Amino acid sequence: MGGTLTVLGLESSCDDTAAAVVRHTPGEMPDILASTVYGQTDLHAAFGGVVPEIAARAHAEKLDVSVKQAMEAAGLGFDAIDAIAVTAGPGLIGGVLSGVMCAKGLSAALGKPLIGVNHLAGHALTPRLTDQTEFPYLMLLVSGGHCQFLLAHGPEEFTRLGGTIDDAPGEAFDKTARLLGLPQPGGPSVEQAAKSGNSKRWRLPRPLLDRPGCDMSFSGLKTAILRARDEVVAAKGGLTEQDRSDLAAGFQAAVTDVLAEKTRRALQLYLAENPSTPTIAVAGGVAANLAIRSRLQEVCAEFGVAFTAPPLALCTDNAAMIAYAGMERFRAGHSDDMTLTARPRWPLDKKAPALLGSGKKGAKA
Repeated sequence: MGGTLTVLGLESSCDDTAAAVVRHTPGEMPDILASTVYGQTDLHAAFGGVVPEIAARAHAEKLDVSVKQAMEAAGLGFDAIDAIAVTAGPGLIGGVLSGVMCAKGLSAALGKPLIGVNHLAGHALTPRLTDQTEFPYLMLLVSGGHCQFLLAHGPEEFTRLGGTIDDAPGEAFDKTARLLGLPQPGGPSVEQAAKSGNSKRWRLPRPLLDRPGCDMSFSGLKTAILRARDEVVAAKGGLTEQDRSDLAAGFQAAVTDVLAEKTRRALQLYLAENPSTPTIAVAGGVAANLAIRSRLQEVCAEFGVAFTAPPLALCTDNAAMIAYAGMERFRAGHSDDMTLTARPRWPLDKKAPALLGSGKKGAKA
């Protein structure tokens, strides 16, 4: 598969329904010909979080619309598509299943190869989509449901150096926003409120910094915010806007400190292998947080390591990353058939012990 490839990608793992068309010629930068994303924020706003059943229905209603719009924006007919890539996991099983079934239908009807993609690999390979970053590189995947340090050796070869043992940062941002009465999604709301806050008003914990390694924990930080909020409410009868801003700033600063220190440790492990062109990449929804990005850039400058992060539109869930990750699999000679299944769990490093335990469906992370 050494020539130019054009791949249609589908993404429906959580609350964004997306389709994209990506074209790539070896030796050149990949070209995102079209990328459409239908968010579901309004559908879930009244519930304070994503409702899986509502998300699955919305995906089923919007997937074909997304594909139609992406193809029209790309100015292509289906005859120009070489393969169809789809998120096959991990994620909310109803949404993942909707995408897989849509992709299977397109594959069968058009006679095009089908490629199942690990959603986490989509994020992890985004630096290659945007910058053609050479392997091996260090990846900090930090999103609503995941937080891992990964050594990316190849399109399907990853070594996990550490990760969260409970809440992911994005999940903690969402829960903190709910505690403070801020709108969802929580990440942008907390970041905005923090701009006018005093991050030093409360002494919040920096979990696991007193232990070696790259594992992280954010559940206790969320509990500390709850207790601080309740103390203010008990004393004043409620929260002022400044109280909210100070709590948001304190929370964001604590998350940033943890990520920065754990990044230092991961960089030390990465550099011990003496890569010729060391690079750290950050991807996932929380990578859109500019305060966190800035701090990570400072850490990279300390080590003299190149830093790369995708444009904000490619930090959150999108189908362009799925199309490109599928393209990498396809070039390596891999594809799937109609037995492709939707997977709620699908760790990238299959040899590493589960961070969050295992069940009948396998390792959670």
